[in-house]
Amino acid sequence: MPPTYTTRALAEALNGELVGDGQIPITRLAHPADVRDPGDLALAMDVKLLPLLEKRSARAAVVSRGAQLAPGLVEAAIVVDRPRLALAKLTGLFAVPVPVNKGVHPSAVIEPGAKLGANVCVGALAFIGAGAVIGEDSTLHPQSYVGPGAVLGRAALVYPGVKIGAGVMIGERCIVHFNASLGADCFSFVTPQPGSVEQVKSGGGGTVTATNYDLVRIASLGGIVIGDDVEIGANTSIDRGTIAPTRIGNGTKIDNQVQIGHNSVIGSNCLICGHTGIAGSVTIGDRVVLGGAVGIADHLTIGDDAVVMAMSGVGGNVAAKTVVGGLPASPRERVMENLFNVSRLKHFFRKIEALTERLDRLENKNKE
Repeated sequence: MPPTYTTRALAEALNGELVGDGQIPITRLAHPADVRDPGDLALAMDVKLLPLLEKRSARAAVVSRGAQLAPGLVEAAIVVDRPRLALAKLTGLFAVPVPVNKGVHPSAVIEPGAKLGANVCVGALAFIGAGAVIGEDSTLHPQSYVGPGAVLGRAALVYPGVKIGAGVMIGERCIVHFNASLGADCFSFVTPQPGSVEQVKSGGGGTVTATNYDLVRIASLGGIVIGDDVEIGANTSIDRGTIAPTRIGNGTKIDNQVQIGHNSVIGSNCLICGHTGIAGSVTIGDRVVLGGAVGIADHLTIGDDAVVMAMSGVGGNVAAKTVVGGLPASPRERVMENLFNVSRLKHFFRKIEALTERLDRLENKNKE
């Protein structure tokens, strides 16, 4: 059953201002164009959505500060100052977790020596290896895997298909979404003699003369250490370290289909968007934002509070509190200037063609 709140309770939860009836029962959040039932709360925090309230019979709505509502349009309005923060709180209140049966499902495999805290739920066909520790109030959905010696802190939420490798350490209240892989071996190889990659990195010219024979695997002895309140998206992969562990700081949020290479150290409260690839031994500071499909070369440092624009290729260190973008990544002002100049090229070409035609005509006239 979905939860039910009064408009007054929701206003208090949002630290918003209630205008009108505080006793309307709310059972569902709705786009203003999708209001169907008396218990729907219309989310009209974008001023562009306000006209839709006139076309629907919403009893209650959430609006942003300064919104102009016609008298009697709704019976109750909750006025908020930060619409997206209000959206976060509302969706959290109305979210209904996917149920997993209490306790351990009979088909789950729990190896000897594994320790499960109080109120742990383990779904069908899940596997927990020997010596693993699952913190209290944690939920492991069906077909999830926790390797030997891995540790999950209190209130972890692990969705189906997740693979958590041996010895991986995860803090409290972490969420790991479908089919994420934590703890695969690093992509690290060497050749007996200097190969093509070493030649290129040493500035050995534009022609490849070295060859890669007999790729020798470098084993991964390090682990992964993930802090508290981290969220890891579906199909994301985080490699274990070679010697020292790969580290993810408290509160960092990682989107779907992200690759984080071995030995990387990522700070706290970072936002890493989908399709981003972070090579090995990268150091990322606190509160860094990486847009979608960003690529970061190995052994680089991204400073605190830096923002990397989507689809950027980072080939050098990024200073703290700077915004970079493009390929190779450059300061935002330079990126925008370059884009502006590219858009002007067609105009310049036309001018050059016109001048060339005039010169040709003058030359032909002089010949005559």
